[in-house]
Amino acid sequence: MLPAAAPCDVLRRVFGYEAFRGPQQEVIEHVCGGGDALVLMPTGGGKSLCYQVPALVRAGTGVVVSPLIALMQDQVDALRALGVRAGFLNSTQGPDERRATEAAFLGGELDLLYLAPERLRVPSTLSLLGRGAISLFAIDEAHCVAQWGHDFRPDYLALSGLHERWPDVPRIALTATATEATHTEIAQRLGLVDALHVVASFDRPNIQYRIAPKNEPRRQLLDLLRTEHPGDAGIVYCLSRRSVEQTAEHLTAQGILALPYHAGLDAAVRARHQSRFLREDGVVMVATIAFGMGIDKPDVRFVAHLDLPKSVEGYYQETGRAGRDGLPSTAWLAYGLADVVQQRKMIDESDGDRAHKQSLSRNLDAMLALCETVECRRVRLLDYFGQESGACGNCDTCLRPPESWDGTVAAQKVLSTVFRLDRERRQRFGAGQIIDILLGRRTAKVEQFDHHSLTVFGVGTDLAEGEWRAVVRQLLAQGLLAVDARHQTFALTDTSSEVLRGERPVRMRRDPVKPTRTRSRAARGGAPAVELAPEAAPVFERLRSWRGATAKEQGVPAYVIFHDATLREIATRSPATLDELGAISGIGENKLAKYGQGVLDTLDPPSIIGQNSDL
Repeated sequence: MLPAAAPCDVLRRVFGYEAFRGPQQEVIEHVCGGGDALVLMPTGGGKSLCYQVPALVRAGTGVVVSPLIALMQDQVDALRALGVRAGFLNSTQGPDERRATEAAFLGGELDLLYLAPERLRVPSTLSLLGRGAISLFAIDEAHCVAQWGHDFRPDYLALSGLHERWPDVPRIALTATATEATHTEIAQRLGLVDALHVVASFDRPNIQYRIAPKNEPRRQLLDLLRTEHPGDAGIVYCLSRRSVEQTAEHLTAQGILALPYHAGLDAAVRARHQSRFLREDGVVMVATIAFGMGIDKPDVRFVAHLDLPKSVEGYYQETGRAGRDGLPSTAWLAYGLADVVQQRKMIDESDGDRAHKQSLSRNLDAMLALCETVECRRVRLLDYFGQESGACGNCDTCLRPPESWDGTVAAQKVLSTVFRLDRERRQRFGAGQIIDILLGRRTAKVEQFDHHSLTVFGVGTDLAEGEWRAVVRQLLAQGLLAVDARHQTFALTDTSSEVLRGERPVRMRRDPVKPTRTRSRAARGGAPAVELAPEAAPVFERLRSWRGATAKEQGVPAYVIFHDATLREIATRSPATLDELGAISGIGENKLAKYGQGVLDTLDPPSIIGQNSDL
């Protein structure tokens, strides 16, 4: 492909879009002119175009540094479907394939070349790049350079040397997940302090954020899938490998196509499951956080968490894998007292010095604040990334506002119980024993330790057991109660005495009786879904079937052919000619030439009469 005259021309001809979105044009024109850039843009916001378009405009090959070895083939397939000359070099290739890619690069026959960061530590790779013409360096998933980040990759630290070796080649670093502190760290570690910095809104208005009190989470998950997302593709995140396996088995037993994914599985099994998730419709991937970064499947309709994420950054990145096509999607999290205890324990037992553990604690505190807020989830989420927002109307706290109540007396009762067990009896217990004491239950354990003689025995009958568990959970979240990681027992903190003396009021969130089920489109921002008229729905399904068969024949994911949003628009507008089809968003020249006639034939299949002249 010859370099295009202008970025807008490339956008239209290759990618099939008439106009850039948000800050894309500013970034692209800056990089096309030879400038460096650091781009923070949400998943689905069009980050890839910020380096793909300049790579096609500028002379030479765009070198993309990405940690996503398992996805490089799919990324390259998607570009080739657009007519872009793309290739990759990584450890999955054989010698012949690697030599062919290297020869294409040296011969100027590649527009984009994908590399894993560790390959830039190999002298032969640096020598290869030194003998070719490079148009730009794109550093994808740039948050991996943050040393205490949730996806830290040591090999990213060496990428600062790119500018020293190729001072005239522009660099663009991109990520969808970065607080102000992480943003600063990326700029410093990659030598991009003086680059163009563009921070787009992190808002994903098509995603409905919901956090539910944990109560038989697998039953809750099954209810979500059956009532709101039957047949939809989605991701379920679990903390442990065992939980991943059990949850996948549970869903499969209930008739849902669910596959496990975690680092303990054989590499071939992981690759096979990932391939099925990307290529088949309606697959649910049950995974640890080992899965998901860089997943470009646009029609993931839900992301569910059965365990509490460690940080808001991790939660945002994981939930951001839903709804990349801009259509309504769900981010659902089940959250309970045991999650808080478990996360505190993991921090205490983690490697690293005191500063590292304090950083982990701050991350967890922010995540807990998001879970316990009575305000709009989206407002709290965006505030974490330093962005202001108004109430969204598309999260559980907006759709079903929770009550806030004065929990000072309840907090004093819990803290008094912990105080008396610790100071008077030299004993520490977990939540179950504390709640039994408050409810006045003469259990075997209460009798064994003579806890029925405590002055706090039975003083908590005004609340039910579930309400007391919520009180304990929120005291932990607010730092008014501490957990002993080794024994999973509770102790007072430095601030507990302020509550006991009545010097500090405690406001608490009252959990809704029932979880929200309403699927509401965002009240503001974002492109609304293309609503299908009754007559368009069967056309859309016919197009999906054609796409699925075509993708299977070519051995690529279905979204490489066309996204659902494009098929919806085709079904709605019913183009009758190739020119009319080419006017639909997302259909560039190469896809029009390759798939156009197939789409038109699907829209207007030959009639029975036309096929049989005897009738």
